[in-house]
Amino acid sequence: MEKRIKRIIPCLFYKNGFLIRSRNFILHQNIGNFINQAERFFEWDVDEMICVNIGNQLANDSLELISMKKIIKKISKNCFLPLTVGGKIKNLNQAINLIRSGADKFVINTKIFENNRLITEISNMLGSQAVVASIDYKIVDKKEILFIKNGSQNTKTNIYSWIKNCEDLGVGEFFLNSIDRDGSGKGYDIRTINKVKKITKLPVIACGGASKNEDFLELFKETDIDAAAAGNFFHFKENSYPNLKKFLKNNKINIKR
Repeated sequence: MEKRIKRIIPCLFYKNGFLIRSRNFILHQNIGNFINQAERFFEWDVDEMICVNIGNQLANDSLELISMKKIIKKISKNCFLPLTVGGKIKNLNQAINLIRSGADKFVINTKIFENNRLITEISNMLGSQAVVASIDYKIVDKKEILFIKNGSQNTKTNIYSWIKNCEDLGVGEFFLNSIDRDGSGKGYDIRTINKVKKITKLPVIACGGASKNEDFLELFKETDIDAAAAGNFFHFKENSYPNLKKFLKNNKINIKR
């Protein structure tokens, strides 16, 4: 039987409407126009895209939602590809409005921890495939610990028990993001990724640490991961996405299209 097709997913993190380069979820460098970069990815014929709002919560929640809707509408107007969005999604009505604006899935971190019921509501209304649980984690005392609120709050919960809990709530996929490796260029956290894949049958997207083509190759050869995501890697290298796909195909990785 042919091996499962692997996915490569560019990530766009934005703050106050601007594209951000991140390091350890703390250092945020403004690197350009968010919409222009999204359109550039579309020109590269990317398979799908993840867009996450990491800006501070506004006093008026409705303004934050309007901002997200405007950005998603601009992207989806010209970029016809699966679009996963995240950041500041607080209730079912917001999720429905964002779907109507052009989103396909939601990546959610803090609100899963604070309000379990929200995930079940979204899953029941829109389907489990629409809910991606973001597992943002750090290694604390040699243990993989879940963090929320853009990596600023330690939940003191190990990610493996949390992943099983998220499955019971009805999520359809996991976005595994290493805070320690974010922007580091040290490659993916192979050890943790393998441990996660052993406890869940749901698709898992790995993120954090990619700086060269070989990092993706190692990830796909050393783990049974479903998808590789990266942010900074795709921002600073011309034609990085098509070149990466060619490289992986030449190395016998079963990449989409």
